Amino acid sequence: MSAPAETPPAPAPWEIREATPADWAAIWEILEPVIRAGETFTWDRDTTEAQARAKWFKTAPGQTFVAVGRGETGGVVLGTGELHPNQAGGGSHVANAAYMVRAGYGGRGVARALCAYSLDAARAAGFRAMQFNAVVESNVRAVAAWQGMGFEILGTIPEAFNHPRLGYVGLHVMYRRL
Repeated sequence: MSAPAETPPAPAPWEIREATPADWAAIWEILEPVIRAGETFTWDRDTTEAQARAKWFKTAPGQTFVAVGRGETGGVVLGTGELHPNQAGGGSHVANAAYMVRAGYGGRGVARALCAYSLDAARAAGFRAMQFNAVVESNVRAVAAWQGMGFEILGTIPEAFNHPRLGYVGLHVMYRRL
């Protein structure tokens, strides 16, 4: 008697690819509300579109990427990420990355998929590890997601982030080898 055939996993409802300049308008639609809310990123809440574009688009060995919907969300940029060396010189073998997801698409696995993509891209670019320098401790969903992706909290800088509603909260430094 033969074993039952395994059902292949369903394809992800998005494709992750390198971003192009043509993606900028959709990326800005994602970044702007996150930046203005000031709850999860250390960016100045008054960051202009031009400043954000200059900061978000990376050059090799870094990369900027997008998750583009398939099926019912076909063509919609659901999330974006960027990857770059955490430091220059002797620290350039450790990557850093950031991700933002379109409003209404949180909790669907987009950020985890962007993180997985960046881990693979960092490994392929020759990085030996990835470090997140400033994960806001009140962003519990992100903290849990990154821990689920193999990151550990190396330390927390108390009251390092002034959250617009919660006041001063800590910033985690998170790390994983590649």
